[in-house]
Amino acid sequence: MFTEKHLDRYADVLLCGLKLARTGRFKKNDIVAIRYNVSAIRLAEILHAKLLDMGINPVQRMNHTSTMERNFFELSNHKQIVFQPPGEEELVRNLNGSIFLYAPESITHLGNIDPNKIGKAAVAKKYLRDILDRRDEEGLFGWTMCVFPTKELARHARLTMKEYSNQIVKACFLNRTSPVSHWQTILKNVTSIKKWLNSMKVNFYHIESENIDLEITQGDKRKWIGLSGHNIPSFEIFLSPDWRGTKGLYFANQPSYRSGNFVKNVRLEFKKGAVNKIEAQIGENFAKNQLSMDKGANKVGEFSLTDKRFSKINKFMANTLFDENYGGKYGNCHVALGSSYSDTYDGDPKGLTKELKKKLGFNDSALHWDLVNTEKKRVVANLASGKRVTIYENGKFTM
Repeated sequence: MFTEKHLDRYADVLLCGLKLARTGRFKKNDIVAIRYNVSAIRLAEILHAKLLDMGINPVQRMNHTSTMERNFFELSNHKQIVFQPPGEEELVRNLNGSIFLYAPESITHLGNIDPNKIGKAAVAKKYLRDILDRRDEEGLFGWTMCVFPTKELARHARLTMKEYSNQIVKACFLNRTSPVSHWQTILKNVTSIKKWLNSMKVNFYHIESENIDLEITQGDKRKWIGLSGHNIPSFEIFLSPDWRGTKGLYFANQPSYRSGNFVKNVRLEFKKGAVNKIEAQIGENFAKNQLSMDKGANKVGEFSLTDKRFSKINKFMANTLFDENYGGKYGNCHVALGSSYSDTYDGDPKGLTKELKKKLGFNDSALHWDLVNTEKKRVVANLASGKRVTIYENGKFTM
């Protein structure tokens, strides 16, 4: 449903995001991986050509088809589940960038797979992500990703292919002559909000909606970040809090597809920083398995807010990248269970060692699962001075 003009503009936006996502500058002969599902091959071809024109060395990797992925989990023995191909570690130790084009043929094909197998495979690959995280912190690596419309995504979102594609076109400003210029304008506005948020000395945030009564502790050496280029589109402003101070009730009224499983209406109760009770209308057993993946899986790694004035997304898209950036009537907040983002550290990321992360309450896990709430809400910052400041209400930051 995309024209060649849409695809060319999409590629330009992705490359803009990739450059923004890396603190160091790209230079000739850097290595950038293009990972894609087969349905997005035309966009991958356009990106491949643009990277070559920049003097970059593109490395292309097509993801497993849904049949391959299902076979992997159904047929693999223990050694095969944790097997990592020769050369994969060498590649990630030399990568300077990565672009992922998500265009799934199926999002439910792993629904009958043992969640423990899925968890073991994720944990086995975590050391590769740790390498990339360290390279990111050192300014040697940057990544971005996007969604390419498929019939499967449209079907689960209960939209036509035209409606689904149009949501992406509007959200990424591909209907504008210069979408990159429009992104830069939004970046300027978001930068002002981040500066305002980061000027406050906050002890904790109190989030209230019809079904949420939650306290999030900001923690020491934290900063709000957003529009980092990592996700296309991205309108959220977020931080990785000190997980140890999380307490209260959280509710995700937006459904979630994860590892082939559908989860709906997740309720979480936090006590002493960890989830001590979880319920879900659909997919409760899967959710409980995910939260037992490792020691950090039942703790918060991210807290995020999206301003409805920036996001044009107003429909459920059956994909977290879009759903966590939902604008609609009241914007959204989300918490992510699992790993923290080290770039929310307010200091030199090169000095953020594993020991310091633990001391500051940054969470570590193979899981990172965004759970979204789109209800009308208020977020109040409780400052160190004793003052209370409403920072978000009715879907907008109050600055």
